[in-house]
Amino acid sequence: MNIVPAVVSLLQSGLGNLAAYLAAHVLLCLLPAFFIAGGLAALVPKEAVTRLMGRRAPMYVAYPVAALAGSVLAVCSCTVVPLFAGIYKRGGGLGPAITFLFFAPAANILAISYTGVALGMDLAIARIVLSLVFGIGIGMIMALIYSREEAIRDGGESEAFAGANKVPAKIWIFMLLLVALLLFGTFKIGVLTDTYGQINLPVAGVERFQALLNQVVPFDASKGEEGLTVQGVILIALLGLIGLTAWFGLDKVYEGFNRWTWACLGLIVLTLVIAATRMVPHAGGLQVQFTGRVFAVGLSMAGVGYMARTRFEESEIQNWLWEAWRLVKMIFPLLVVGVFAVGVVRPLIRPEWIQYVAGSNTILGGLAGVLFGVFMYFPTLVEVPIAKMFLGLGMHRGPLLAYLMADPELSLQSILMLGAIIGRSRAVVYAAWVGLFSLFAGWLYGLWVDGTSVLAIAALLLGFVALLALGLWLAHRRTGREVASATVPTR
Repeated sequence: MNIVPAVVSLLQSGLGNLAAYLAAHVLLCLLPAFFIAGGLAALVPKEAVTRLMGRRAPMYVAYPVAALAGSVLAVCSCTVVPLFAGIYKRGGGLGPAITFLFFAPAANILAISYTGVALGMDLAIARIVLSLVFGIGIGMIMALIYSREEAIRDGGESEAFAGANKVPAKIWIFMLLLVALLLFGTFKIGVLTDTYGQINLPVAGVERFQALLNQVVPFDASKGEEGLTVQGVILIALLGLIGLTAWFGLDKVYEGFNRWTWACLGLIVLTLVIAATRMVPHAGGLQVQFTGRVFAVGLSMAGVGYMARTRFEESEIQNWLWEAWRLVKMIFPLLVVGVFAVGVVRPLIRPEWIQYVAGSNTILGGLAGVLFGVFMYFPTLVEVPIAKMFLGLGMHRGPLLAYLMADPELSLQSILMLGAIIGRSRAVVYAAWVGLFSLFAGWLYGLWVDGTSVLAIAALLLGFVALLALGLWLAHRRTGREVASATVPTR
């Protein structure tokens, strides 16, 4: 066997996966997420975050708030990591922040709705109920394991959270506009995807160039290969220019704006508008279609720009841009490595193998679903048609749910990114718990499919939650006594 062609093929797959991801998901998904995270870190008063989601906030408030916040964001595991970083760095407790990290990609409104339509409402209900229970459960477990470190992290804060614990109206409006930019870029509804106008650019050779891209970059939707379009190449080039100008314009933006700063911001606006269009190569050139997304994204950015210029001090905007850029530098390189690695590994895994071991509700079948979710990462909502394909191949609905729980959470790149924020050991522990509970969720649902009563399954879940709540309460009492004794002044 000649190993060189095989290695070249794997490298091609990795580079193709990276190019497709950068073109399709970084701009309208991840870029707004970085700006939202920067806004959380720079503009939202820390006391406001800790009041609702801090370590000392009541559990019956912090965890439901975290789950509710995650339910409205149709984001993938990579996009949610910067948002998690903004919440955690601003004073959110590890447990509630982890619940948000888990729940947003696993059980947001769009994912649940799409699951119900494509796979059945029983699977959709099981997905949201078990995601809620296990998302809160994993958050509690992480808070319990690292309770002492978390107490040290915020040990100097007042129990009363004295200070400005309310978010000013201007920050609410500013952050909502950024969230709207993210949602307008990701929602797939008619008013956003419909075309309201178009122009034809007489560019020679575009159709041939697209045919070349189809040969160079793998494209197979059943394997999660998205391919690369002419529009994608344009966006990647613009993304490179944004990175170059940001390096000179945002790295020290707290010292003041310069020409590089304005060039970077202008390129971001231009790139997001181009990303919102639909480009169709044809024999006569390139057809550019203006979808509703173009106008929605444009209005959102106009609102953000107006608020930034008229309602905030220059120093506040500088801090916002610097925090967003700091997160990009910390997280984005790991994202690139992870996406490339997934592209290399993906061709080595055959869906038929998963179907072979996952035809019944067994631990091995559930484990196969979880592992497939880790190494065959798909962007948000794409996991649903892939799951439908597995269902058609004969996969049991129990392991299928395990896959649906793990795929949005445990992509290799998201684990690497998370390690840069909370540390590698914590990221590994989190990944282990997610894998375990995804497996457990699939097994429970599979029991119901195979005839086990709902009451028996509910009793298992309630017992699990009760034990976690008791353990966390005891840990809080113990940690509170340790911190109190450590801070007693000595004579």
